[in-house]
Amino acid sequence: MKISIIVGTRPEIIKMSPIIRECKMLNLNYFILHTGQHYSFNMDRIFFNELELPKPKYNLDVGSGSHAEQTSNILIGVEKILLKENPDIVLVEGDTNTVLAGALAATKLHIKIGHVEAGLRSYDRNMPEEINRILTDHCSDYLFAPTEKSKNNLIREDIPAEKIIVTGNTIVDAVFQNLQLADKKVDILGELGVKKLEYFLVTTHRQENVDDRIRFNGILTGLKNINSEYNIPVIYPIHPRSLKKMQEFNLNANGIKIIEPLDFLRFLQLEKNAKLVLTDSGGVQEETCILDTPCITLRDTTERPETLDVGSNILAGASPKNIVDCVSLMCNTKKVWDNPFGNGKTGETIIKILQEVIS
Repeated sequence: MKISIIVGTRPEIIKMSPIIRECKMLNLNYFILHTGQHYSFNMDRIFFNELELPKPKYNLDVGSGSHAEQTSNILIGVEKILLKENPDIVLVEGDTNTVLAGALAATKLHIKIGHVEAGLRSYDRNMPEEINRILTDHCSDYLFAPTEKSKNNLIREDIPAEKIIVTGNTIVDAVFQNLQLADKKVDILGELGVKKLEYFLVTTHRQENVDDRIRFNGILTGLKNINSEYNIPVIYPIHPRSLKKMQEFNLNANGIKIIEPLDFLRFLQLEKNAKLVLTDSGGVQEETCILDTPCITLRDTTERPETLDVGSNILAGASPKNIVDCVSLMCNTKKVWDNPFGNGKTGETIIKILQEVIS
């Protein structure tokens, strides 16, 4: 069995890391194809080193562009490599343009596709990620659903049940594995001069938030208000695109501690020790749930409803008042909930399944 693991963004690398480690440990025939959707490989080289992962065999370095440009460039590049390597299966993870393009290239070449983290739905088709995940699910041969809820989403869309396997989510494996690395390698609290449970952590980068001046301003106003009310730092490792939009819209961030983007190990430490996290990231909603850190999602919908069900997360949208009210509510919640995303052995489970079904 020859496995092609396709990644293009840092969240994909994080969530694929348990599968990559399992392939390496078992000495399987596999290769990593990095599309470079968000960053050049030279920037991500540090990321692979930090997580102690093997280097990708191929790097497309497609970079940014419109959705059509980026997807088509990835599709062209991936097809050439798949024709050369002729793998038995292509593994993709999540909902990016890399995921969709990788799946399309494979299905056109009659190569089996495994979709890791299949079946997530926000039911908001204004999100480009929603389109990507739906299309990828419907052309995949093996749908590795993280939860029963995501499995049921797929069944409602008439995807055959025999294609769907509930495996848990590789993010649990990744959090546990990489937290051990973080504790050995970094001390971000010391670097920033903050103490455990005495700061809020923020991420917001989705286009529906930062490309909309009114929404972005509402979020920043809410963050400034919670800084004023609680008198503890609000730390925002800002994505370059978000910073560009903040400057373009002439928005101020008084009372918010803007810092450079962080590597994953430092960010994981900040998540673990924060009083509360405010985010529009799907992955961060999962990570905080696993780490027992209360979360507020700065969106109107989520494709991670399991976090709402267990009480680790709440939707606040972009209204300053809602943000402040939700912070008050979540600061007073007990950090007691069950992790709905699995036992931390999802990568191992997925590889075992592939060994059984692909000769």
